[in-house]
Amino acid sequence: MTETPDIVDCVIEDPRWEDAALPEHAARAALAVCDRLGLDPAAFEICVMGCDDARIATLNTEFRGKPTPTNVLSWPAEELAPEDEGATPELPQVDPEEALFGPAELGDIAISWDTCAREATAGGLSFSDHVTHLLVHGILHLLGYDHVRDGDAELMEGLETEILGKMGIADPY
Repeated sequence: MTETPDIVDCVIEDPRWEDAALPEHAARAALAVCDRLGLDPAAFEICVMGCDDARIATLNTEFRGKPTPTNVLSWPAEELAPEDEGATPELPQVDPEEALFGPAELGDIAISWDTCAREATAGGLSFSDHVTHLLVHGILHLLGYDHVRDGDAELMEGLETEILGKMGIADPY
């Protein structure tokens, strides 16, 4: 397991992620999301697993009933999604007593090198920018954002575009 500053623990299952600097991308994405949402990155922790298509297909089958690889999966530690379409999720609250024992878990993310590489090539995107976008996307899922309903998708995609823009990454939509 590789640790990155403050907020992200990375588990590298596919060694290609070592060369792709996944821990650095994950930390940068997490810090950018926290900055935009006004969250203290020292108060939270995310686990990011860098894997391949075979592993993410197994996870996608197990957790979503979809027996195919995907680019990124997220498992929030707490359900923060609002009931009303297009509403902003409530930010996670840190209990000061629990904070004495360490950062609060936001959840876990798995990201597939194979699918990311394929999508970046097909879209004419930088691999680094595409991975960063998918990590921002996954972290927003941990924080209750979603894109199933139109109003929720508009909110989430707008936030992604804003965060990525501040990182110097073009609008992915």
